[in-house]
Order: sequence, then C-alpha cells, then structure tokens
Amino acid sequence: MKYKPLGKSGIEASVVSLGTWAVGGWMWGGTSSENDAVRAIHAAIDNGISMIDTAPVYGMGYAEELVGKAIRGKRDKVVLATKCGLIWHLEKGVHFFNTDEKCVSESGNKKVYRCLSPEIIRYEIENSLNRLKVNTIDLYQTHWQDSSTPIEDTMAELMKLKEEGKIRAVGVCNATSTEMDEYMKKGELDSDQELYNILDRDADKANLPYCRNNKMAFLSYSTLALGLLSGKIDSQRKFNEGDMRNNLPRFTEEGRRKIRAMLDDFEQIADGHNINVAQLALAWAFHQPGCTHVLAGARKKEHAVENAKAGNVVLRQDELKEMKRIIEKHSSGIAPRK
Repeated sequence: MKYKPLGKSGIEASVVSLGTWAVGGWMWGGTSSENDAVRAIHAAIDNGISMIDTAPVYGMGYAEELVGKAIRGKRDKVVLATKCGLIWHLEKGVHFFNTDEKCVSESGNKKVYRCLSPEIIRYEIENSLNRLKVNTIDLYQTHWQDSSTPIEDTMAELMKLKEEGKIRAVGVCNATSTEMDEYMKKGELDSDQELYNILDRDADKANLPYCRNNKMAFLSYSTLALGLLSGKIDSQRKFNEGDMRNNLPRFTEEGRRKIRAMLDDFEQIADGHNINVAQLALAWAFHQPGCTHVLAGARKKEHAVENAKAGNVVLRQDELKEMKRIIEKHSSGIAPRK
C-alpha cells in the first residue's frame, strides 16, 4: 500500500481508503449486518488501508457508530475522517432534500439542510465524537457548501476546533475553487473530496489542478461509480427497495451493457497486472495528476481486501494512454450520473 500526505497537515494516509456510505444503508437498499460491516473495516485496516471516511448523514448516525465500534482498540492504526454540514434535527441553512429512512424522497419525513454555521459545526463535532467514541478526528470536512453562512465564519470555527485538539486537519467536499480560496483566507485547507472516477471527470477542469497548485490532498469519492466499475454488476442485477441505483440512467440494462463493453476493453491491461477491473479503476484514479487518495466502499470483508490490493498497482504511461483511448471510445454512449 502506498501512503501520501493529507496536504500540509503532517498526516499520511493510504492511497486507497475506505468509504462507509454504503454500510450506513441509507440510499443503498438497507444496512449491512453489524458483524459484516465491522469485519470489512477490520479487513481494510489489516490490509494497509489507514483512512476511514464517514459522515453523520450516512444512515443518520449509524455509519459513524459502526466505525466507532470497529476501530475500538485500533485507533492508532486509523486516519479517521468525517464531515459536517448536513443536518436534519432542525430547519436551518439551505434546504437540500427530503428523505425517509431508506432514500431521498420528496415525501420523506426528514428535511435535510446544508448548514455550516459555527453553532451547528459545534453541535455536529460533539455528536460525531460521541458516536465514534474518540477524542479527536483526524480530517474534518465540510460535506456540502452552505450559501447561507459566510465561509470565513465556518473556517473560523474549524480553526477553533483545531486549536482545541478536536480535529487535526480541515477539508472540504463538493466545493469550487472560489470557495476554497475563501477557506484559505482564514486558515490551512488540507484536502478536497469530490466525485471522480473513469466516468465522472469534471474535477479535471478545476479541482484537481487547484489541489496540485496548493499542495492539497484530493480524495475521490464514488471511485467505482456506485459499483458500476467493479465489473460485478451485470445487466440483470436487481437492487433492493430504497437503493438509489434503481433510478439512475446508467443502471438501466442498456447502460450497464455499455459500461461492461468498456470494462471488457480494460481486461488486457488488468490481466497484465494480475488484477481485476475494479482494482484497475481504483489505480487509474490515483494515477491522475493531483489525485492523492481514492475512496472505495466495502460491505463485506472480501471487498475490503480486494480494494486494498489496488494500492500497490503501478500503471505505465503507455497503459494510461491506452485506458484514455478506451474511455474516449466508449464515453459518448454512457449516460451521465444523474
């Protein structure tokens, strides 16, 4: 496993990191069993994955609680990352979406707001520390940006948390370069987490260059495109009720067949490294200029072990060039994410 710095924080984390949205169950068709989730987290740690990324909204606190249970006795082996800024306990900030216990829904009984006011950040950090059963969070990230709160106020509060020892590094998610500039005026910004994978490459335009130029870490989320790039979702796969993939154009039978055709073209490169296409997709991402860490979910032990092995892959320039050709060949026929 390779390890890279989280910006200028002095923290190093595994290039392949564990995302825990799926283990929370919300929007993924139900939760994992607690035992499966804990075993997956343990397997990730045992196979060199040091960074575990979670968030309060993943299962409305459930994912954080699971992570807290799993890292008990292993805290010194973990770079713990979580987030703030999505709340459902009161109506404050900017309304984002409604949800029920399963998935985003207009008729859902919970209203989720984007809010990064100082008092909300203070409320969220204490709740996350309690659910995770830790004293310090290594990387604390603003989950989505809140237009109702001045960024200088948000960052001032984050800097207070850092001075108090409650957090060690500050990151953003789903942010623009202009917003990151505003954060930087009030303190050190260590990372940016964005949607990025073989199919979704908008970050190439601004965010990746920004992170390179400012010596920040870049964390890709949905690096396997909600599982589509794993090579394990065939055109006949059925998803549980509440699984967001039921309603996404890429997950129609036709959409899955088109992506399978692209993955088939990748097989020769994967075979040359004795890896599968999922591991190749993860390696492709952290070989892109500026991309330092890739997040991949795992609901079972074997998935975590498989993902970790991608952290050793070294792709040659001719292989990256061939992958680019294959991506361009197939990209015009693949539906956008939403």
